[in-house]
Amino acid sequence: MKKYRVAVVGAGAVGVEMIRVLKNRKFPLEELRVLARTERPLIVDGITYQVRATTPEAFTNIDVALFAGTEGEKGAAVTFGKEAIARGAVVIDNGADFRMDRDVPLVVPEVNGNALKRHKGIIANPNCTTAVLLMGLAPLHRKFGVKRVVVSTYQAVSGAGGKAIEALRDQARKVLAGEPLTDLGGFPNQIAFNVLANNWKIEEKGYSNEEWKVVQETHKMLDPKIKVSVTTVRVPTAVGHGESVWIETKKPITAKAARAVLAKAPGVRVVDEASPLDGVSCPMPILAAGREETLVGRIRGDLFNDHALAFWVVGDNLWKGAALNAVQIAETLIARGWLKPNQ
Repeated sequence: MKKYRVAVVGAGAVGVEMIRVLKNRKFPLEELRVLARTERPLIVDGITYQVRATTPEAFTNIDVALFAGTEGEKGAAVTFGKEAIARGAVVIDNGADFRMDRDVPLVVPEVNGNALKRHKGIIANPNCTTAVLLMGLAPLHRKFGVKRVVVSTYQAVSGAGGKAIEALRDQARKVLAGEPLTDLGGFPNQIAFNVLANNWKIEEKGYSNEEWKVVQETHKMLDPKIKVSVTTVRVPTAVGHGESVWIETKKPITAKAARAVLAKAPGVRVVDEASPLDGVSCPMPILAAGREETLVGRIRGDLFNDHALAFWVVGDNLWKGAALNAVQIAETLIARGWLKPNQ
């Protein structure tokens, strides 16, 4: 088996999960380099990795560069992506900087893996919310033709980074102790024992930037004709995004037929009374955390429309929404012969 030299760029929550996923999935590694702003040791599951400073030279002889997702003008992929590509690496970026670039494939392998063939050195991971949604939506669209989607999200705080988890814990301790919240940890309002529909910047037509990502990425990856309405909400859970989804389809659809399609969909696991998981009959964030499958349940037909259906989908936002999907992209490139070891 050919082996590959991989760089993980970023040592935060997503970077750590990338390291973990590479190990758990037995990715054919010849070498793993962990890069970040500063050199330091990083311990992941009892193994110490020596983090190197991110420089152009650090990408020499790298086959795949997994960027954990620092976004913006000074983001790592913007700063070093071209340098990595120039040295022969394929860049897989978890950030938002290149997602809507028409020359950059935006990919979930189970949804549109064929798009990888046209990459020009860089491939984008979708937003974690979109990835979880499309794992449930895409199989139904292929079978029944989705015309419209209405989705409300229940997003874990880890979507805002590793420090957000500690902020939630700190707030919860203080609220339970009756202490004032002097530091919101980057949240606009209290998140402990609360939900926030104002957690993201409001942009065009009253929609948040997170909501626009779901709309635009769904159009790019699945079908630009689908009408998408979305409300994104941050909830006080650590890991795992839940999404309540209602769809209207071109063909008639029933809960039984939809369940049969989803039960066969790669990367999806139906969790209900007929197929419980760990004794639980409904997808939950704590059930999805650390799990590769995206969980779908509460599948039910619309009471007034035989072309409509509702379901509940939950996925690990740090795994399928980020680290796992990035590694699966690399695995798909290898499996289809589209990634050759850097000479």
